[in-house]
Amino acid sequence: MPHQHKEIVINNTQIVPGQKADVRLNVARLPSGTDIHLHVHVFRSQRPGPVALVMGGMHGDEVNGVEIVRRTLTNRLFEHLKAGTVIVIPLLNIYGFINFSRDVPDGKDVNRSFPGSSNGSLASRVAYVFSKEILPFIDFGIDFHTGGGSRYNYPQIRYTAKDEAAAELAATFAPPYLIPNKPIEKSLRYYAYKKGIPILIYEGGESLRFDGFSIREGLDGLKRVLFAKGMLEEAPPPRNSLILRKSTWIRAPRSGLFIWSTHSGQKVMAGDKLGEVHDPNGDEMVPVLSDRDGYIYGHNNAPVVNQGDALFHIGNDVEAIEQETL
Repeated sequence: MPHQHKEIVINNTQIVPGQKADVRLNVARLPSGTDIHLHVHVFRSQRPGPVALVMGGMHGDEVNGVEIVRRTLTNRLFEHLKAGTVIVIPLLNIYGFINFSRDVPDGKDVNRSFPGSSNGSLASRVAYVFSKEILPFIDFGIDFHTGGGSRYNYPQIRYTAKDEAAAELAATFAPPYLIPNKPIEKSLRYYAYKKGIPILIYEGGESLRFDGFSIREGLDGLKRVLFAKGMLEEAPPPRNSLILRKSTWIRAPRSGLFIWSTHSGQKVMAGDKLGEVHDPNGDEMVPVLSDRDGYIYGHNNAPVVNQGDALFHIGNDVEAIEQETL
């Protein structure tokens, strides 16, 4: 069945086919009295097609995602869509961004607050504005993230297991790694899944630090998806990906100074040395060993660790997606 044009009205502003608009949604205000607005950029083609969400900054310190979305606007990626609509939100969690924080000032995580409430916590109010004003219009979305804290994530897409639409989108995005898993309750992905809307979570890089490789991979994958949906004229060619169906963390065997010698994106075998933890007095070194075969898709960049800290995220139960099957 061909797509039909949807009526899109955000904050009482109607955006018609062939139009682009910048809409500001009031979220709340700072203690100083300064109003905080969510900036929503809407691009509509004259031709009917799907409505895609492109979003960054769910967590305020995850700047790679914000930068990926900013580049789409600066480079005018959506100015001449072949079909459909793209709704762009470069920065959802403005409070966290201002404070270099994952969360809002009350310590709550916006991505654990959906669908939110108009009279709830600050995180809940941000989620509510999004759930009410944006989510009803979209057919699918790509939410750009990075690793939290000092953890680096190799470019990957996380999607809801058993969601065929999400799996197809993920394969089309074609990052190095695909991670099917169960969405966390009250996350955007969970809430959208319950409404039949597939959301891809892109992870690349670490918080508060730009990573050019992760930014490029995110942009390329986004273009592949929109091209496959008939919304863009061209995109980078598809490429092979690996599905990692199981994963585990290799943890610090003792506390001390952590020096890694193997990093994300590499294949490892059981027994391989991944790094070392040193006593600060130079008395002892304990190797960090892999306990299985697999691929490292995340690692910890913290120089000082405690016993039990997560150091390397290793995925296994691997399935290859060959280019010709995309």
